[in-house]
Amino acid sequence: MTKNTSSLDSQWTGMVPVDDTALAVTDTGGPGTPVVYLNGQFATQGYWRRVIAELGPGWRHITYDERARGKKSKRSADYSFEAAVRDVDAVLAARGVDRVMVVGWSYGAFVAAHWAARNPERALGAVMVDGAQPYDWLDDAMEERIRKQFRRMGWFMPLLRPTGLTPRMSVAEMAECNIELGKLARVSELSPVLDAITVPARYVVASGTSLGSHGDEQERIRAGLQAVTDRNPHIKISAKVPSNHDKILRNDFRAVADAVRDLAPGRPGR
Repeated sequence: MTKNTSSLDSQWTGMVPVDDTALAVTDTGGPGTPVVYLNGQFATQGYWRRVIAELGPGWRHITYDERARGKKSKRSADYSFEAAVRDVDAVLAARGVDRVMVVGWSYGAFVAAHWAARNPERALGAVMVDGAQPYDWLDDAMEERIRKQFRRMGWFMPLLRPTGLTPRMSVAEMAECNIELGKLARVSELSPVLDAITVPARYVVASGTSLGSHGDEQERIRAGLQAVTDRNPHIKISAKVPSNHDKILRNDFRAVADAVRDLAPGRPGR
């Protein structure tokens, strides 16, 4: 592991080894409540900068780039969802953090939900930003559509990789990650996970479309959250915001920050 400071009271950046790879991590340090931010499927830790700035230095912010994402995180032989959940534990262990609030967007919301359900004694709360919504959207036709979509993008992916804007994964690996997410989103798969959450949890829900969606697909997916909140009193919808899925962290960062504040330990009503 590399680092630029030896104190947990000041910002740390470095590489955290896990399995066959290493992840680029940033930890602001300090005594505030620790929050770990979980990225969208092919996004980077930079997406959280507005949320972090809005919350300010009273919190301890931990961000990282998943396997083969960003400019520094290394490639791996395993890009599975279970690897993504393991990576949360690896980052927290490396930073000496046991109890933490998990905040995830899109794919990261699924990771946050699974991690919170599996670690009730360690999760201070969970915020799911327009993700982890149970819905059976994946079928054979959708699988083929996903593979075709990634094949079409294959020609320009290598051009963007030096910037960190696209992962250092093959288009086939990216497609399989997306297909796996569709399986994880099925009502029969995700609903038991959400029902098992026993810590305070909040959803921030976007409006409109996302990259690759058509018509009202996204709104039909979001509608399934009503059954989730009806069954589990620990989970609430914090806000429904105007931004679409892809712009929510840029345009509605304040709503995300408000959801985090709502789960602050010691806050009345928790």
